[in-house]
Amino acid sequence: MLPVMFRNEWFPTVFDEFMNSGLTQHAASTAPAVNVKEDETAYTMEVAAPGIKKEFCRIHISDDGNLSVAIENKMEHKEEDKKQHYLRREFSYTNYQQTYTLPEDVDKDHISARVENGVLTIALPKLKKEEAKVSRRIDIA
Repeated sequence: MLPVMFRNEWFPTVFDEFMNSGLTQHAASTAPAVNVKEDETAYTMEVAAPGIKKEFCRIHISDDGNLSVAIENKMEHKEEDKKQHYLRREFSYTNYQQTYTLPEDVDKDHISARVENGVLTIALPKLKKEEAKVSRRIDIA
């Protein structure tokens, strides 16, 4: 029996709009899990990629303002048993690429990323809102 994902059409969320845009390219079923958090000052994306190094990650902002995340990991393990003249190789190749449409309030000039403990964390700071000043001089007619 396959798990079923419950989706309530009455309450679309910013998260759904952020993650499920028409421009989003979907990867294979082995795509890493992605968490998105929001607070007053920023959005934070966490991409689970166990064993990943920063050299294998590429993050790019397109001219349209879309965020592309690519992870490519190639690993080769060799084991030799000199007594039996046995050679075993295991290849592992992981390729993930996803494009996200960012919310309009993201400060695209100050996006940053880091890899730590198998998690790629992308910080998407929000633009600072300038409050409209109400103080002004009123002319008397």
